[in-house]
Amino acid sequence: MNAAAPIFDLAFWVTGGAILALLVLSALFSGSETALTAASRGKLRARADKGDKGAERALAITEDNETLIGSVLLGNNLVNILATSLATALFTRLLGDSGVALATLVMTLLVLIFAEVLPKTYAITNAEVAASRVAPVVTVIIRIFSPAVAAVRALVRLILRLVGVRADPDSNVLAVREEIAGALYLGHSEGVVEKEDRDRILGALDLGERAVEEIMRHRSQIEMIDAGQKPVAILDQCLKSPHTRLPVYQDDPDNIIGIVHSKDLLRAMHKLTLGKGGRASALRSFDIKSVLMKPYFVPETTTLDDQMRQFLRIRTHFALVVDEYGSLQGLITLEDILEEIVGEITDEFDTDAEHSLRRGEDGQYVVEGAMTIRDLNRATDWSLPDDSANTIAGLVIHEAQMIPKVNQVFNFHGFRFEVLARKENRITRLKIGKL
Repeated sequence: MNAAAPIFDLAFWVTGGAILALLVLSALFSGSETALTAASRGKLRARADKGDKGAERALAITEDNETLIGSVLLGNNLVNILATSLATALFTRLLGDSGVALATLVMTLLVLIFAEVLPKTYAITNAEVAASRVAPVVTVIIRIFSPAVAAVRALVRLILRLVGVRADPDSNVLAVREEIAGALYLGHSEGVVEKEDRDRILGALDLGERAVEEIMRHRSQIEMIDAGQKPVAILDQCLKSPHTRLPVYQDDPDNIIGIVHSKDLLRAMHKLTLGKGGRASALRSFDIKSVLMKPYFVPETTTLDDQMRQFLRIRTHFALVVDEYGSLQGLITLEDILEEIVGEITDEFDTDAEHSLRRGEDGQYVVEGAMTIRDLNRATDWSLPDDSANTIAGLVIHEAQMIPKVNQVFNFHGFRFEVLARKENRITRLKIGKL
C-alpha cells in the first residue's frame, strides 16, 4: 500500500455509499418478504376492490409463494454478501488484517438492526399497507430473478428426490378451511371470538365434509300416517303432531306413497265439510291420497352442502333418506341442516328438545342417547371422536362392543359414561362426565 495515498479518497466514499445502498436494499427485501407473507389475502382483496393497484399486484405475486420467496431470498442474500464483502475490504484498508473482525461485528449489527429487525417489525405491524407499497418493486425483482430461481428450484427438488422427499410445488401448506378454523380457535382462546360465532362459522365450513346420514332423523323416530286409517283418525293425528309434514305409507311403513302437509289436509277437509255445498258426512269419504305430495328421496351419502342446495333449488324442505338398496333409513329437513350452523332451533312445539342435555349438580351431564356427538361437543366444548359413531349411544356401544345394561359404567376417551336408561336394545339416556 502506498503510504502517501490518502485513506479517505473517492474510493472510500464510493464504497461506503455502496454499503449503505446495499443495506437499504436488504431492508427492502426483508420487509417485503415479511409483508407479503404476513398480509391477509382477504384484506388485500378488500383493498384491491376499492381500487388499490398495489394490493392487486400483491395478490397476484402471492399466488406463487415459492417463486416469491425464492426471488426475495436470492436478492437479500446477494446484497448482504456483497455489502459484507465491501465492508471487509474497506475495514482491511483502514486497519489491516484486524479489520476483518471489526467488519464482521459492524456488519452483523447493521444488518440485524437496520436490514432485519427494523423493516420486519414495520412490515408485520402494517402488513397490508407495506405489501401494497412494495408489490410493484417486488414484481420487477421476480421478473429479473425468475430464471435463477427456476434453476435453484429444480436443483432443490433434485436433491430432495435423492434423499427420498417428494416436493409438490402446487400444494398448499394449509388448506383454506384449516387456516380459518385455526384463526377462529386462536381468536376464541384469546377472547376475541365468541364460542357461538366460532361454532356457526365452523358449522358452515363443515357442510361439505358431512353426509346426510350423520344428522338425519332415524326411521325409528319418524312419525308416519297409515293411509288405511279413517279420515277422522288421520285428522286427529295431524292435529296432535308437532310436525307440519308427515310421510304417508300404504300397508308397509317402507312403502312411502307421499308426504302430507297439514295445511293441505286441513284445507281439503274444510272444503268438504264447510265449503260451498259441503257437509260433515262427506268427511267419511275423504281420501288422503288426493292431497299427497310426491315423496323426495335422497341417498344417505349426500353431503349436507349439496343437500341444502337441492332443497333451495327444488323449493322443498323435506326429504326421505334411503340407503344403497333403496331401503328407508330416515328423513332430513332444511331445518336440520341449518341447525348444524346456528345450533338448535326450537319453537313452542319442540317440547323435549331442550331436555336432550342437562347439567347436574355434580357437574356431569345427563344426555339423551340419540343426541349426536357433534351436538354434545358443540354444547360442552369437548372433543369426543365422531368417526366411528354419530350418536352418544352409538359411541358407547362401539367402545363397549356390547349392548350395555342399565347402571353399567364405562371409561374411555377421558370420560365416564354411565347408562341410565335403556329401551329394548337402544340406550336412551346416559350420564357423562370428565374423569
